[in-house]
Amino acid sequence: MITLYDYLPSQNGYKIRLLLSHLQQPYRTEIVGIFAGEGQRPDYLAINPTGAVPAIRLDDGRVLAESNAILTYLAEGTNYYSDDRFVRARIQQWMSFEADYVQSTMGTLRHWIQTGKSDRRAPQLMEMKRAGSLKALRILDGQFSERPFLVGDQYTIADISLFAYSHCAHEANIELQAFPHFLQWTDRVRAQPGFISEVHPYSIDPHSHRELP
Repeated sequence: MITLYDYLPSQNGYKIRLLLSHLQQPYRTEIVGIFAGEGQRPDYLAINPTGAVPAIRLDDGRVLAESNAILTYLAEGTNYYSDDRFVRARIQQWMSFEADYVQSTMGTLRHWIQTGKSDRRAPQLMEMKRAGSLKALRILDGQFSERPFLVGDQYTIADISLFAYSHCAHEANIELQAFPHFLQWTDRVRAQPGFISEVHPYSIDPHSHRELP
Protein backbone atom coordinates (compact mmCIF):
# COMPACT_ATOMS: atom_id res chain seq x y z
CA MET A 1 0.00 0.00 0.00
CA ILE A 2 1.25 3.50 -0.84
CA THR A 3 2.25 5.76 2.04
CA LEU A 4 1.35 9.42 1.56
CA TYR A 5 3.41 11.93 3.51
CA ASP A 6 0.97 14.75 3.98
CA TYR A 7 0.18 18.00 5.78
CA LEU A 8 -3.59 18.47 5.79
CA PRO A 9 -3.77 22.24 5.07
CA SER A 10 -1.55 21.73 2.01
CA GLN A 11 -3.47 21.89 -1.23
CA ASN A 12 -0.54 20.09 -2.83
CA GLY A 13 -1.38 17.23 -0.52
CA TYR A 14 -5.05 17.63 -1.45
CA LYS A 15 -4.18 17.02 -5.11
CA ILE A 16 -2.91 13.55 -4.24
CA ARG A 17 -5.80 12.77 -1.91
CA LEU A 18 -8.23 13.76 -4.66
CA LEU A 19 -6.66 11.57 -7.33
CA LEU A 20 -6.40 8.60 -4.96
CA SER A 21 -10.09 9.06 -4.16
CA HIS A 22 -10.97 9.14 -7.86
CA LEU A 23 -8.94 5.97 -8.34
CA GLN A 24 -10.44 4.34 -5.23
CA GLN A 25 -6.90 3.42 -4.28
CA PRO A 26 -6.24 2.71 -0.61
CA TYR A 27 -3.26 4.33 1.07
CA ARG A 28 -1.85 5.07 4.47
CA THR A 29 -1.01 8.57 5.70
CA GLU A 30 1.91 9.94 7.68
CA ILE A 31 1.44 13.56 8.74
CA VAL A 32 4.48 15.82 8.56
CA GLY A 33 4.30 18.97 10.70
CA ILE A 34 6.21 21.19 8.31
CA PHE A 35 5.87 24.40 10.33
CA ALA A 36 6.97 22.53 13.47
CA GLY A 37 10.17 21.58 11.65
CA GLU A 38 9.33 17.91 11.08
CA GLY A 39 10.11 18.23 7.38
CA GLN A 40 13.73 18.99 8.29
CA ARG A 41 14.32 15.72 10.12
CA PRO A 42 17.06 13.65 8.47
CA ASP A 43 14.69 10.71 7.95
CA TYR A 44 12.20 12.90 6.08
CA LEU A 45 14.86 14.75 4.10
CA ALA A 46 15.90 11.32 2.81
CA ILE A 47 12.37 11.08 1.36
CA ASN A 48 12.11 14.65 0.07
CA PRO A 49 15.29 16.78 0.16
CA THR A 50 13.22 19.99 0.17
CA GLY A 51 11.43 19.01 3.38
CA ALA A 52 8.07 19.78 1.78
CA VAL A 53 4.92 17.71 1.28
CA PRO A 54 3.55 15.70 -0.37
CA ALA A 55 5.71 12.68 -0.99
CA ILE A 56 4.86 9.01 -1.43
CA ARG A 57 6.58 5.76 -0.58
CA LEU A 58 5.83 2.73 -2.73
CA ASP A 59 5.59 -0.84 -1.46
CA ASP A 60 9.09 -1.53 -2.73
CA GLY A 61 10.53 1.39 -0.75
CA ARG A 62 11.03 3.83 -3.60
CA VAL A 63 10.00 7.40 -2.84
CA LEU A 64 8.72 10.24 -5.01
CA ALA A 65 8.13 13.91 -4.16
CA GLU A 66 6.53 16.96 -5.81
CA SER A 67 2.77 16.91 -6.23
CA ASN A 68 2.63 17.14 -10.01
CA ALA A 69 5.22 14.40 -10.44
CA ILE A 70 3.22 12.20 -8.07
CA LEU A 71 0.00 12.91 -9.98
CA THR A 72 1.70 11.89 -13.23
CA TYR A 73 3.03 8.66 -11.73
CA LEU A 74 -0.29 7.66 -10.14
CA ALA A 75 -2.35 8.53 -13.22
CA GLU A 76 -0.24 6.48 -15.65
CA GLY A 77 -2.48 3.97 -17.40
CA THR A 78 -5.72 5.52 -16.12
CA ASN A 79 -8.39 7.76 -17.61
CA TYR A 80 -6.87 10.72 -15.76
CA TYR A 81 -3.87 10.81 -18.09
CA SER A 82 -3.63 9.88 -21.80
CA ASP A 83 -1.97 7.49 -24.19
CA ASP A 84 -1.73 10.27 -26.78
CA ARG A 85 1.70 11.88 -26.84
CA PHE A 86 0.41 15.38 -27.65
CA VAL A 87 -2.35 15.26 -25.04
CA ARG A 88 0.19 14.17 -22.44
CA ALA A 89 2.33 17.16 -23.34
CA ARG A 90 -0.69 19.45 -23.04
CA ILE A 91 -1.42 18.02 -19.61
CA GLN A 92 2.14 18.74 -18.56
CA GLN A 93 1.87 22.25 -20.03
CA TRP A 94 -1.04 23.08 -17.73
CA MET A 95 0.59 21.45 -14.73
CA SER A 96 3.60 23.70 -15.34
CA PHE A 97 1.21 26.65 -15.53
CA GLU A 98 -0.20 25.60 -12.17
CA ALA A 99 3.19 25.63 -10.52
CA ASP A 100 4.36 28.87 -12.13
CA TYR A 101 1.19 30.99 -12.23
CA VAL A 102 -1.32 29.58 -9.72
CA GLN A 103 0.47 28.03 -6.78
CA SER A 104 3.05 30.83 -6.69
CA THR A 105 0.40 33.58 -6.68
CA MET A 106 -3.00 32.77 -5.19
CA GLY A 107 -1.62 29.73 -3.34
CA THR A 108 1.06 31.83 -1.67
CA LEU A 109 -1.33 34.73 -1.02
CA ARG A 110 -3.86 32.39 0.60
CA HIS A 111 -1.14 30.94 2.81
CA TRP A 112 0.06 34.36 3.95
CA ILE A 113 -3.45 35.63 4.67
CA GLN A 114 -4.64 32.50 6.47
CA THR A 115 -1.57 32.28 8.70
CA GLY A 116 -1.25 35.97 9.56
CA LYS A 117 1.96 36.36 7.59
CA SER A 118 0.50 39.04 5.32
CA ASP A 119 1.34 41.66 7.96
CA ARG A 120 5.01 40.67 7.61
CA ARG A 121 5.03 41.09 3.84
CA ALA A 122 5.65 44.32 1.96
CA PRO A 123 2.45 45.82 0.49
CA GLN A 124 4.08 45.83 -2.95
CA LEU A 125 4.69 42.10 -2.68
CA MET A 126 1.10 41.46 -1.63
CA GLU A 127 -0.16 43.48 -4.59
CA MET A 128 2.17 41.63 -6.97
CA LYS A 129 0.74 38.29 -5.81
CA ARG A 130 -2.80 39.60 -6.17
CA ALA A 131 -2.14 40.89 -9.70
CA GLY A 132 -0.58 37.55 -10.62
CA SER A 133 -3.61 35.71 -9.25
CA LEU A 134 -6.02 37.79 -11.32
CA LYS A 135 -3.93 37.27 -14.46
CA ALA A 136 -3.97 33.49 -13.95
CA LEU A 137 -7.72 33.47 -13.38
CA ARG A 138 -8.33 35.54 -16.52
CA ILE A 139 -6.31 33.05 -18.53
CA LEU A 140 -8.21 30.10 -17.07
CA ASP A 141 -11.58 31.79 -17.56
CA GLY A 142 -10.72 32.26 -21.22
CA GLN A 143 -9.74 28.62 -21.62
CA PHE A 144 -12.94 27.36 -20.01
CA SER A 145 -15.04 29.55 -22.29
CA GLU A 146 -13.83 27.27 -25.09
CA ARG A 147 -13.73 23.79 -23.55
CA PRO A 148 -15.07 21.98 -20.46
CA PHE A 149 -11.67 20.84 -19.17
CA LEU A 150 -8.11 21.96 -19.71
CA VAL A 151 -7.27 19.53 -22.52
CA GLY A 152 -10.73 19.26 -24.05
CA ASP A 153 -13.58 16.96 -23.03
CA GLN A 154 -11.44 14.79 -20.76
CA TYR A 155 -11.03 15.47 -17.02
CA THR A 156 -7.36 14.83 -16.26
CA ILE A 157 -4.68 15.40 -13.67
CA ALA A 158 -4.20 18.83 -15.23
CA ASP A 159 -7.64 19.77 -13.88
CA ILE A 160 -6.88 18.16 -10.52
CA SER A 161 -3.63 20.09 -10.27
CA LEU A 162 -5.19 23.45 -11.20
CA PHE A 163 -8.29 22.98 -9.06
CA ALA A 164 -6.40 22.48 -5.80
CA TYR A 165 -5.30 26.06 -5.23
CA SER A 166 -7.42 28.00 -7.72
CA HIS A 167 -10.78 27.04 -6.25
CA CYS A 168 -9.56 28.40 -2.90
CA ALA A 169 -8.70 31.81 -4.36
CA HIS A 170 -11.56 33.40 -2.39
CA GLU A 171 -9.55 32.56 0.73
CA ALA A 172 -6.87 34.86 -0.69
CA ASN A 173 -9.52 37.61 -0.89
CA ILE A 174 -9.88 37.16 -4.64
CA GLU A 175 -13.42 37.74 -5.93
CA LEU A 176 -14.27 34.81 -8.22
CA GLN A 177 -17.64 35.99 -9.53
CA ALA A 178 -15.79 37.92 -12.23
CA PHE A 179 -14.74 34.57 -13.77
CA PRO A 180 -17.98 32.73 -14.66
CA HIS A 181 -16.43 30.15 -16.99
CA PHE A 182 -13.87 29.30 -14.33
CA LEU A 183 -16.63 28.83 -11.75
CA GLN A 184 -18.56 26.56 -14.12
CA TRP A 185 -15.41 24.46 -14.47
CA THR A 186 -15.09 24.14 -10.68
CA ASP A 187 -18.66 22.80 -10.65
CA ARG A 188 -17.71 20.21 -13.29
CA VAL A 189 -14.73 19.13 -11.19
CA ARG A 190 -16.94 18.78 -8.10
CA ALA A 191 -19.31 16.56 -10.10
CA GLN A 192 -16.60 13.97 -10.83
CA PRO A 193 -16.98 10.51 -9.22
CA GLY A 194 -14.92 10.25 -6.06
CA PHE A 195 -14.60 14.01 -5.57
CA ILE A 196 -13.62 15.06 -2.05
CA SER A 197 -14.65 18.49 -0.84
CA GLU A 198 -12.90 18.71 2.51
CA VAL A 199 -10.25 21.44 2.63
CA HIS A 200 -8.38 21.92 5.90
CA PRO A 201 -7.61 25.47 7.10
CA TYR A 202 -4.18 26.38 8.40
CA SER A 203 -5.83 27.16 11.72
CA ILE A 204 -5.85 23.44 12.61
CA ASP A 205 -2.06 23.73 13.00
CA PRO A 206 -0.94 25.87 15.98
CA HIS A 207 2.50 26.19 14.36
CA SER A 208 1.32 27.51 11.00
CA HIS A 209 1.99 31.14 11.95
CA ARG A 210 5.70 30.34 11.84
CA GLU A 211 7.84 30.78 8.76
CA LEU A 212 8.94 27.53 7.14
CA PRO A 213 12.31 26.34 8.50
